[in-house]
Amino acid sequence: MISRGGTAPPQRVLVLGGTSEIGTAIVDELATRGGAGEVVLAGRDPDGLQRTAQRLRDTGGARVETVALEARERNGHGAALAQGMQLLGGVDLTILAVGVLGERGGLPVDIDAAVDVLDVNVVGAGSLLLHSVCALREQGYGTVVVLSSVAAERPRASNAVYCASKAGLDALAVGLGDALASTGVRVMLVRPGFVVTRMTRGLPIPPLSTSPQSVARATARGLERGAPIVWAPGAMRWAMAALRLLPRSLFRRLPL
Repeated sequence: MISRGGTAPPQRVLVLGGTSEIGTAIVDELATRGGAGEVVLAGRDPDGLQRTAQRLRDTGGARVETVALEARERNGHGAALAQGMQLLGGVDLTILAVGVLGERGGLPVDIDAAVDVLDVNVVGAGSLLLHSVCALREQGYGTVVVLSSVAAERPRASNAVYCASKAGLDALAVGLGDALASTGVRVMLVRPGFVVTRMTRGLPIPPLSTSPQSVARATARGLERGAPIVWAPGAMRWAMAALRLLPRSLFRRLPL
């Protein structure tokens, strides 16, 4: 992880989607490794942000501030990022943890809600990613961790809209990471499988499911070794490689 002081755990961390269980688990994990001494949580739920901020202060001893951020209101993204960076005096690591799951199933019953998933996960998160990498490029250093999903790898009939939304964000992150390769700014994709969180509560738990803490440990290891892409769990990389090779006629019959 490259920061102003050289190779070290990131100290100044900005979490976009500040109540995300995975995003804050990454902060917790970094704190155990001597990082995340100063944190800004940006999100749309002020009460949730304050509760999360207090927990981080109590458990990790970090200085934690909060910033209002709504993924759907793109006109405010630049100002929210600037406020977060000002509070931290610069950013070593930005964690992009904005996203919604939406309705399960292939053809959605509620089209407006399906479009909202695309608006948040692709347009809103994409806007935040663009603002983040531009701010770090101007700063001259820093890393953006983008929480994607294995769902980006091959769309499934059982969750077509969510898969498409993650595929869009994932592709943008890959392209921006390549564009920034020689600039001192890194983009690291994290592709978890099914993660047991509030967002997935009540859904059937499939094989190779994982926890926010496991994703956080994989993310921290990826930051340490400079990985462009992290799979969580690691076996998902090979599972998805096999699934990508299946003919479409067979893939659509799988109980995914």
